[in-house]
Amino acid sequence: MKTLRKLLYVEVLAAVTLVILAFSALFLFFDLSDELNTLENNKSMGYTIGKALAYVAFMVPSHLYELMPIAVLIGTIFVMARLAQSSEFTILRTSGLGPWQALRALMLLGLGFVALTFTLGDYLAPMADKTAQAMKAQAMGQVSLGRTGAWIKDKQTYSSFSVNVGAVEGKTGMKGIRIFELDNKGHIISVMQARSADFGPGQSWSLHDVTRTEFADMGTPQARANTTNYAQLSWLNQISAEMVASALLRPERMGTIELFQYVRHLNTNGQSAQKYEIQFWKKVFYPLSCLVMVMLALPFAYLHFRSSGTTPMVFVGVLAGISFVLLNNLVGDLGYLQGWQAWFTAALPGLIYSFISLAAFGWLVARQ
Repeated sequence: MKTLRKLLYVEVLAAVTLVILAFSALFLFFDLSDELNTLENNKSMGYTIGKALAYVAFMVPSHLYELMPIAVLIGTIFVMARLAQSSEFTILRTSGLGPWQALRALMLLGLGFVALTFTLGDYLAPMADKTAQAMKAQAMGQVSLGRTGAWIKDKQTYSSFSVNVGAVEGKTGMKGIRIFELDNKGHIISVMQARSADFGPGQSWSLHDVTRTEFADMGTPQARANTTNYAQLSWLNQISAEMVASALLRPERMGTIELFQYVRHLNTNGQSAQKYEIQFWKKVFYPLSCLVMVMLALPFAYLHFRSSGTTPMVFVGVLAGISFVLLNNLVGDLGYLQGWQAWFTAALPGLIYSFISLAAFGWLVARQ
């Protein structure tokens, strides 16, 4: 069994590595083309060809994380189909290799891919993505976040704050800050607008070039608004740099712990967290899809196609991988719209493909 595992593991690892290199080269080409267009449109800024290449390189871990299950599926299918075509797998079966032994051997390899995918998605990819965004922000001056920016809510004892960050600048700088303070009844108390802000010591922000408007006796004839300007103002809050980073990053670029903490923050402040809950459970279940992929690839070893070659089987593997990605995205959006349980929405694609792979495996084994 040790010899068998060594044979399978070496072959599968080599095939998966080749698939990853091929797909990564394709993504690098597309990313570099986009950054060269950005470079062409921003000649006067500090975004140089060297920084564009560094940005593209920092995006590699994110692409590897996204590609890992598909690469595992295509690489494993290629190895299983080649072993079946050359009758090597038939020889292994006649030597005593049972179906469940083969499945167990591949599942052990799949656990290694699960650990690698989890490491990429939870540590390397978020860290590299944040570094890339910060580097690009420093080079280009700022990275805009869309028409309305990022919104964050902070609930305190006697009031609550709705904070709008228009743009991020570097790792700790922000631009275009608007802070709306409301009392416990939902009445507006004050509005602050700041040209820029930095994270100060402790739980505070250092606001620069601030205009603060305070409202009093609203809804009465004595209603009034007082406006005061400050060159710099310290604002105490419970919004950490990690929460701002979570709001600015796309959910799929966040780590599992970051998502969990941000979901708790949203729930504490009475905000809708379903989108982030679904992404949290996707982060939990996505590495496990590598196990589903190796299960889906094993039935190809029990097929007989000596004359047709392995190309059609690899093509089937590509289609299966694409269909898994499409189903994963479709079910995620459908679950969000229909209000399904987040864990069920994230686990459903993997459960469907696990059932298909086990059914195909059992049917092919029963035919032998």
